[in-house]
Formats: sequence, structure tokens, C-alpha cells
Amino acid sequence: MPKTRFTREQIQRYAGLSPFELKNVFIDLAEEKQADEPGQKGKSQAQMLNAGRGNPNWVATGPRAAFHALGYFALEESGRVWTADNLGGMPEKEGSGERFDSFVHRHPELPGVELLVRCVDEALRRFGFDKDSFLHELSDGIVADNYPVPDRVLPHTERIVREYLNEEMFAGDAPEGNLSLFATEGGTAAMCYIFDSLMKNGLLARGDRIALMTPVFTPYIEIPELDTYDFDVVYVRASLFAESGVREWRYPPEEVAKLADPSIRMVCLVNPSNPPSLALSQRVADQIKGIVAKDNPDLVLVTDDVYGTFVEGFRSLAADLPHNTLLVYSYSKHYGATGWRLGVIALHDDNVIDRRIAELPQEWKDRLARRYGTITLEPEKLRFVDRMVADSRQVALNHTAGLSTPQQVLMSLFSLFDLLEEGQAYKRRVRGIVRDRLDLLLEGVRMKIAEDPLRAGYYVELDLLAEAERTHGKDFADYLRQNYEAVDPLFRLSEQTKVVLLNGGGFEGPEWSVRVSLANLDDLDYLRIGHHLRKIFDDYAAEWRAAGS
Repeated sequence: MPKTRFTREQIQRYAGLSPFELKNVFIDLAEEKQADEPGQKGKSQAQMLNAGRGNPNWVATGPRAAFHALGYFALEESGRVWTADNLGGMPEKEGSGERFDSFVHRHPELPGVELLVRCVDEALRRFGFDKDSFLHELSDGIVADNYPVPDRVLPHTERIVREYLNEEMFAGDAPEGNLSLFATEGGTAAMCYIFDSLMKNGLLARGDRIALMTPVFTPYIEIPELDTYDFDVVYVRASLFAESGVREWRYPPEEVAKLADPSIRMVCLVNPSNPPSLALSQRVADQIKGIVAKDNPDLVLVTDDVYGTFVEGFRSLAADLPHNTLLVYSYSKHYGATGWRLGVIALHDDNVIDRRIAELPQEWKDRLARRYGTITLEPEKLRFVDRMVADSRQVALNHTAGLSTPQQVLMSLFSLFDLLEEGQAYKRRVRGIVRDRLDLLLEGVRMKIAEDPLRAGYYVELDLLAEAERTHGKDFADYLRQNYEAVDPLFRLSEQTKVVLLNGGGFEGPEWSVRVSLANLDDLDYLRIGHHLRKIFDDYAAEWRAAGS
């Protein structure tokens, strides 16, 4: 039976790479395999199947069409102010609502115009916006002739996105009080801004103790290890089994109880998780809520909820702990918009972070007064959410901070689309896509996973060692541990079958687990991946039997 051409020592060295860098090694191996295969007359060559990335292969076309239709209106607005050889003027606010009605009446054939009208009408109905002010924000924003003002988020955009979060992150029941939003360049930028500003404002220091709820998106593991932070990391592990050999990917109470340690300053989680793709249970949310109330009231929670829309009735941890939680959301996965870089940080106006800043020693207050004194006469009153904005541009460039206005306009249209029945139908469709793909993968791989109503299904994490013990007993699992590196199956997959997956150990999951993205390939590709993974697994079993005989 074929094995990988790499030695165990070579594989050990590769195993130290981030899973997203190791993926590139697997892609190279798969491409070599493809290049070596002679084409057969009348048959198309089998393609590499890369299920390593979470970039979806669907896009939300409706709101994009509305966006482009809006662009034509905005250009007409610009041209009415000033027209001279490809030169226009800045759209004007007064009368823009009436001119929009005229535009859509004159261009009923324009793709996306009907949905654009429904989105605008929904915003006017739901929020009571002044029509001229709202249409001017949209037209001026898509033309992008001004810096974002306010820099944190445009005013109409904030109200629309806040309502979207209420519906999708809080199941229509947001906590009392106001959430202030900071529009960011995707969830990636949000992560960077949060870590940076917590350090800059004395809320975290190099070497502090934080917690990660694992498995978790790899950058949450790697950022704390950078010499800038060098955090002391406590891992809260989802180690429960539903039955022998079948992981539940749930947190036992004794693991969650680690957060009661008051020396833990911050906990980060992805919810639903990445890669197990399960929303946090209410049992765990209640336990964390109790810990904050009784044992660790200053704990800061960072919850990355990008996959929340894939779970029916999803509620963010920010719903239970609004005063302690920084909520991160990105539009990238739900709307197939990774290239647009659309994200947001939400923070309740009454929050423990601002209180902790107010309680800092005088030396720190003086230091921060110097840092922010050039942008406000009362730096001590500057809220943390606004400090993140300033810090994102090294304070000195605060006057040019903010997410580009066309990005914010598309964010508004995505959000308004979701508030319509068309958007809800779209949501049901993309949920169905990933669940159908999961079924096909499991049909091919013939492995058992736990039934869970809180499964998002955007990814799945399969523990090959647990499967080995479930199907062939402990001796087979021990044989694998003793004779192979945990990433050996991934080398075999890429070399022999041109399938690229990620190693679950790189997400601080079980070393012998693999992550499959269910978002980025055609449906039947997942059946093929399942068959290939099962074949590799069966090869190990045959080698074990041969070694025993």
C-alpha cells in the first residue's frame, strides 16, 4: 500500500507550520500529482479538491445588483451637479429622495433596481429615516468622494447594521441599552484592532494570562504567542464525547470553570466554533455568566460570531454578557464577500472596559491623555470603541480613519436584504447547501458524528484517532500514534488523491483530527473527498494488520 514519500522527521518539521501555511505544502503536492498524471483520451483529468479554505463558492447576487443599480443613480446625482469631460460633482442632499423615485421610475429595466427600492423602503419604514438624508448617505457613500464621517461608522449604516445584528446575532432580542459599532475591514482587522487597543490602553500587558476556548481559528492561537503579547494562555478545551469514539465538541463544566480564575483577563472564542462548527450551548453560556457575576467580573470576552447566521435561533454570548463582551462579526461567509472585507465590532455603551480605563492608575491616565490629547480636549472621556478607531490609524491619522464608504454602503444593503423575506429565503438556502454537503461527505467517509441542533455545518472536524479506536479498538489507535505523525494522513491525501484538508491540531484540536470546509467546493466533491479519506484510513488499518501478522 502506498505511503507518503516524506520521512517521519520531515513531516515533524512541517507539522510546526500554521495550518494555513501547511496547506500550501499540500497544494504543491496535489499540483505535482496532477501534473504527473497523463491525460486519457476522451476523459477529463481529475482536479485537485482543496477543502482547506473557508471561502464560500456562493455569492449573494441580489444585494450586489442593488449596489450597482445604486451606483448608476449616484453617478446621475454627480452629473447633475457638474458635468465636464468625465468630471462630476459631489451629490447633493436636498431633493435626493425625490430624484431617486424619478430615477427608478425611468429605469425599471436596470438589474437590481427593484430590490434596491425594497431595501430603501424597508429602511424608511423600519427606522423612520429622513429620505433625503438616507439617499444622500447612500449616493455620496458609493461615489466615495468624502472621508467616512463619522469615522467609526456612517450614521444610517450604524442603525441598519445594529438591527441586522439584533435579528441575526441576538435572535431579535438584543440586550437593553445601546450597542456602538465600529465598521472594520473584515473580522481580520477587528481582531487586530481589539488586541492592539487593549494593550495600548493598559487593559492587557505583555505576559498577562488570557484564555482561549478551543478548537479555535488559528490566529487566535498565534497572535498571543507573538513577542508583542507573549500571553500566558489557558486553554478551555471542548473535550466531551457523545459516545465512545464520537466527539461531541462540547465543553465540560470543569474546563469552563477555568475562567473563574481572576488572573485571566480576557477569553476569546469563535461561536459557532471553527472548525467543529457548533454554537455554544446555553449551559456553557449560563456557566460563564455565573462566573462573571461571582468570580471574575472584570473578564473581557471577545466573541467572533461570523458563522452565527448558519444556526437557527443563534444567540451570541454578547446577549448574555453585554457589558463584558466585544462582539466581532463579518459578512464574508454568509454573503460570499471575503474580498469586500466587511466587518464590525459591537460594544455596549455600558461596559467593563470603559470602567476599567476610568480606574487605571494616574500614571496610566496621564500616559493615555498624552496619547489621545491631540484628538479631543477631554481624552479621559474618550470611549474604548472610539479609541480603537484612533488606534487603527496610529491616532495621528484619526481624521482619515474609518472603513471606506462604498464598503459601508454594501454592508447596509446586505443588512437590509436580510431584513426582507428574500434575504431570509437566501439564508435558508445557504444553510441547506452546507448541510447537504456534510451529508455527502459523511456518506463517503462512513464516519459517525454527534447529532446536534446547534451545528452550523460550515466546517466539520473529524478525529481520525477516535474513529480508529471506535472501529478497530485501542490497539489500532496506539499503532497510529506510535508509527506516524498526526499530519501523515494529510500528506497521503494530497500526494495520492489531490485532496487538500487542514490539520485540526493547528486549531488546538485533537492532533489526529482534520478540518474539512463545506463551503468552497461543488456538492459531489464532498462525496469524493469522503471516499478518498476513507481509503486512506483503510490503508492504515491494512498496514496495522500486516504489521501484526
